[in-house]
Amino acid sequence: MVEVDAALVELVRSRLPLERTWRIRVRTGDARQALSRVPEGAFDLVVADVFAAGRTPAHVTSVEFVAAAARTLRDGGLYAANVADGAPLAFARAQVATVGAVFPHVCMIAEPGVLRGRRFGNVVLVGAHAELPTDVLTRLAATDPFAARVVYGRELSDFTGGAAAINDAGARPSPEPPAGLFGPRR
Repeated sequence: MVEVDAALVELVRSRLPLERTWRIRVRTGDARQALSRVPEGAFDLVVADVFAAGRTPAHVTSVEFVAAAARTLRDGGLYAANVADGAPLAFARAQVATVGAVFPHVCMIAEPGVLRGRRFGNVVLVGAHAELPTDVLTRLAATDPFAARVVYGRELSDFTGGAAAINDAGARPSPEPPAGLFGPRR
């Protein structure tokens, strides 16, 4: 795990000690820089859950970043990215296209209200070089206490609406969350 906030890393280490046998290591640093130092095929799963002040930084939203993550995956590995967006979901559409530019199999998981653009919220994108277990994901997402939908195949292609994948040169941070979403603004 890589976390840019050193104070948060120390808090996690002190409050949530990890068993050494779990093979989980927490490092302080930038996620993209850390990926560049990881050997090819090192992971079964890469999760990009990167936020700064409620927004995903631009440098982790591009095809180049997703390709760097894909390089570190073993055969059968999964890439998952948590992004936040609201109506008209332009950022999420571009992120689907971006993940799809690297992985042939992609799905999106989100609460129905977010997918309909009724509220700002999280969208999880999953990419893989192998077929995704969309039937299992659909069942699990539908029965979760915070029920969500899994969108894939033709429906996901339609969702993108022709959005283009984002390269480093055109990368922008995710949209700013609505005022008060995380409590009062100061």
